Amino acid sequence: MRGLCAVLSGNLDLMSGHDGAWVLPGAWPDVTSGRIHSGHSVGGAMEIRATLWAMGIRFFVGHGASGSAASMAPHVDGLRRRGIDAEAIDLPVKKAEDAIGAFRAVVPDGSLPDGTLIAVGGQSYGGRVASLAAAEPDTDYAGLVFFSYPLHPPGSPDRTADRIAHWPAIRCPVLLLSGEADPFARIELLRAAVPLLRESELVTYPRLGHTLKPVLDDALDRTARFLASLKR
Repeated sequence: MRGLCAVLSGNLDLMSGHDGAWVLPGAWPDVTSGRIHSGHSVGGAMEIRATLWAMGIRFFVGHGASGSAASMAPHVDGLRRRGIDAEAIDLPVKKAEDAIGAFRAVVPDGSLPDGTLIAVGGQSYGGRVASLAAAEPDTDYAGLVFFSYPLHPPGSPDRTADRIAHWPAIRCPVLLLSGEADPFARIELLRAAVPLLRESELVTYPRLGHTLKPVLDDALDRTARFLASLKR
């Protein structure tokens, strides 16, 4: 549904991973509405992986300003265990707007000839570059994932408007995962900015800063479910 913004608070008891499968102890979030549905285990690890690989989703993820493609290995490996065809890419660390060309030189602008959908995202800087590429008029990504989006430099919340000016031009669904104590994204500013996106879900984690490492399994569970939903 367009214009939808589902804002959730991270709950580490909600989903517990087991050998790459989703084990749902009674409830899981509907990524298109933010509602909680009651239910039971989705199925075994092999069934989940086979189902998702068959869905034809390929996810390209960029790194943070101090990282590299290698630093995103935990994200890539974790998503692959969850059945997502994920690949980390190296980006030149410069002004994000100047890295769009390098991003698009590696990432297809839209679905592949065989029908495989292309989704993009990244950690901090990498997410911002992906978002700028998604806002380009001639790209057609199926979805976008922000791991700790850098809404503003630390101590400079007045620069928020510059960092989100392109958000209304993003046409695909967006998943945002962010710590509520992130110095790069004051939580009240992030919540106020999310409605600029046409279709979005915001998941926040109390007491976390500019990292999702302590909750990475939960973040990847949510990311895999979001990416799988894009095919429906």
